[in-house]
Amino acid sequence: MRIQQLLSKYLLDTDLIVLPEMFTTGFSMEPQKIAEKNNGQTVQWMTSLAEKYRAVVCGSLVILSDGNYYNRFVWVTSDGAEHYYDKRHTFSLAGEHLKYTSGKNSGIWNYGDWKICARICYDLRFPVWCRNSSDYDLIIFVANWPLARTDAWRSLLKSRAIENMSYCIGVNRIGKDANGLTYLGHSGIYDHIGKRLTPKMANNESVVTVELDKDELNLARNRLGFLKDRDRFVLH
Repeated sequence: MRIQQLLSKYLLDTDLIVLPEMFTTGFSMEPQKIAEKNNGQTVQWMTSLAEKYRAVVCGSLVILSDGNYYNRFVWVTSDGAEHYYDKRHTFSLAGEHLKYTSGKNSGIWNYGDWKICARICYDLRFPVWCRNSSDYDLIIFVANWPLARTDAWRSLLKSRAIENMSYCIGVNRIGKDANGLTYLGHSGIYDHIGKRLTPKMANNESVVTVELDKDELNLARNRLGFLKDRDRFVLH
């Protein structure tokens, strides 16, 4: 698999591998042609990679469950544990809501000393849904975000990091799809004050690694205390 070839020289020293939205197929409005079960080929590959390299592997793919199609973020650990998050905000502009079922789960879980929040593409536009009311340390967005709205992608990633005092990872696809839409990646990682930790927003097929410091995050949160003043929301 091309992904494994790209990752090969990084895998031995990596704790977390983040892949884009629908990373095996690209975004599709024909889920019936590409959907897998939870224990399908792609999740089995993710599990094998996680076990071999003692790393978490995560990304989104199309899952068929109980007769419904989901755009599902799958998180697989090296000991075989799995978590998932189903995309809550289906992209109505493209008709995603007509093909995929909107998720209801929180997408927040613990991993070691870290609390992780998983989100998918269009979720990035909805700050209340991304609001750090559970004291997560890292929010991850996987996406197929098109070139035409690249400035929004970069601005929103930085905003989600700042307002939630959290590390923020955004991983986007590249290339051109069957509809003629172009994707230039611009994947990036931001810290709790919006500083970009990646040396350059990637606009080609590449692998970028960054070390995240939980102690530094905690010190900043304790020193600045911005999260203590956050508003509280009840989501329905």
